[in-house]
Amino acid sequence: MSKPEWRISDGLVPYEEALATMEARVADIRAGRARELIWLLEHPPIYTAGTSAKTADLLQPLRFPVHVAGRGGQYTYHGPGQRVVYVMLDLRQRRQDVRRFVTDLEDWTIRTFGRFNVTAERRPGRVGVWVARPVPGNEGREDKIAAIGVRIRHWVSFHGLSINLEPDLSHYAGIVPCGISQHGVTSLVDLGLPVTMADLDVALAETFNEVFGEVRPSAAA
Repeated sequence: MSKPEWRISDGLVPYEEALATMEARVADIRAGRARELIWLLEHPPIYTAGTSAKTADLLQPLRFPVHVAGRGGQYTYHGPGQRVVYVMLDLRQRRQDVRRFVTDLEDWTIRTFGRFNVTAERRPGRVGVWVARPVPGNEGREDKIAAIGVRIRHWVSFHGLSINLEPDLSHYAGIVPCGISQHGVTSLVDLGLPVTMADLDVALAETFNEVFGEVRPSAAA
């Protein structure tokens, strides 16, 4: 199996453009015309609705554009300062196990945070990655730092995960993120870590190898 392409896009990529690119690439991967693709990018401020999204969880429908994503999950936010990672892998050549694939994405993200000495964890019944935030009087508080939502078509994956590096966290007020109101959201910078997007990208490339196998990042697209 050839190594996946690793693509980094500068600037803010419109969501519709990203969806069209993913659709075309997934079709090409399935047909054997293209390699797998790991695509790192940022979006303008938007809310996206997964297949389980509930109307009541869209608290401010006029704040930002709302897009139906076609991925699993509920409402989430994308915007500048958040690294979106679209993962187009041929699971026919890997493991044809959707649950394991989601677990691998979580593990990849957790290992990435570990490079910055952040203890991030998964939680039963809550897809995504979380960090404990000890607060006096609220010792059980946990904040979400990365969201995961995937779609599988003919055993080729797309969509993927989003990691909060330094987004405007106030933008999450327009939704109930992933349908969970009992916990908050955070970011690497909110945790006091001056991590750059380039730092994060390097950590993602290195830890991808540990979970999925070898990959070599290419020049920015």
